[in-house]
Amino acid sequence: MNKRLQTIGNSSGIIIDKPILELLKITADTELEVTTDGERLIVTPIRPDGDRRRKVAAAQKRTLAAHAETFRKLAK
Repeated sequence: MNKRLQTIGNSSGIIIDKPILELLKITADTELEVTTDGERLIVTPIRPDGDRRRKVAAAQKRTLAAHAETFRKLAK
């Protein structure tokens, strides 16, 4: 997909198409980190730590449930 910068006031911006926003779960309220490697712009959504903690807790719960017997044997 090729894009061109668009003038927005005294600045320039790029419009991100809705399917890409939906795929990345980005809304108008999502904070974005913009960095560069010298040749490219890298735009990364900043996710709240709470979201990450919930995902880790869910993964831990699934792992413990799937391997409960193994963990009991290892604990002995």
